[in-house]
Amino acid sequence: MYLKAKQRTVAIVAGEASGDMHGASLVLALKKLDPTLRFYGVGGEKMRSAGVELLADSAEMAVVGLTEVFFKLPFILKVLRRLQDSFRRRRPEVVILVDYPDFNLRLAKAAHAQGLKVFYYISPQVWAWRKGRIDKIRAFVDKIAVILPFEVPLYREAGVEAVFVGHPLLDTIPARPAADAARRKIGLQEGTPIVALLPGSRRSEVAKLLPVCLEAAARMQAQMGHQGAIQFVLPLASTLSRDFITATLGSSRQEIKVVADSLYECLAAADLAIVASGTATLETALMGTPMIIIYKVSRLSYLIGRACIRVKNIGLANIIAGQTVAPELIQDEANPHRLAELAGELLSNPARRAAMTAEFAQIREKLGQAGAAARTARLVYDMLGHAGAC
Repeated sequence: MYLKAKQRTVAIVAGEASGDMHGASLVLALKKLDPTLRFYGVGGEKMRSAGVELLADSAEMAVVGLTEVFFKLPFILKVLRRLQDSFRRRRPEVVILVDYPDFNLRLAKAAHAQGLKVFYYISPQVWAWRKGRIDKIRAFVDKIAVILPFEVPLYREAGVEAVFVGHPLLDTIPARPAADAARRKIGLQEGTPIVALLPGSRRSEVAKLLPVCLEAAARMQAQMGHQGAIQFVLPLASTLSRDFITATLGSSRQEIKVVADSLYECLAAADLAIVASGTATLETALMGTPMIIIYKVSRLSYLIGRACIRVKNIGLANIIAGQTVAPELIQDEANPHRLAELAGELLSNPARRAAMTAEFAQIREKLGQAGAAARTARLVYDMLGHAGAC
């Protein structure tokens, strides 16, 4: 039984589509522990649906690349000031920061200066680049929940209290449906190869990558000899409008089926996926779908990134696997000719695709058990104390 109590406020900030999804799951898990909690912050539709009062929409803040951020900097700084002001006015009992490190580490400093408790969920990838951010985490974050097992010793050696909670995608990835059932559900025909296009969840990356995918698709069809020899399906990201995708498709001569709310069905139906580097590569791997990873930013962003990044691969699925399981086409290599050539090779080689799927199965074993949101909620709840429920 729950008695009336003073409303307890929690701030939560997620700056991208994947963070919105994981933040929403965490909010729902915390509400199960204590329905008196009230949440506000930054996120997307999933966090709004979970009951978070949004001060800004994460879709308006999402950028890819180091130089691209400057175009949205005025808006991002405005949101930062709004949140900092809310810390003084609303005094949340804990500030939960989900991924989005450049923005959220600034918030961590501001919250710490206000004497607020700070919890970080889905840590910055300090193992890949900018290891110096560990110093800020040690100074401004009270506890951090990590989702990759190899992150724990890295943080603990630096004096940061880190807890491995498992990967949250294990809570959301469904059992893979049969390919024929998935194809029927999303209206695809049997008997021809199917390629899923996942050009990203941010407008900026889709603007760069979707035209490359479209031209590659046209080349692949030409290689097959006639239109319709390959079916292409594009699962619409929740952060993007159908109008934006339709406008980006423009006058493309290639037929693309755009499907909303059916990411996993599209992946189950596909013989091959072309996926923008990011969380989607791990979703694709966990679904067991062979893929090509593509990545393209401004030349300056790329040069800066290559000078700083300390890992061999850029795709998260490959990083976790510890080897190049899915081929990566990065920057200049992410062009229509090379993409069509590589896709054609994979579509004509079932054995190679099967080997890739088998390697992907090993990734799931490295990620722990399902229940990341519930375990993380318990860590946050212990920071809050349990005065709100009885």
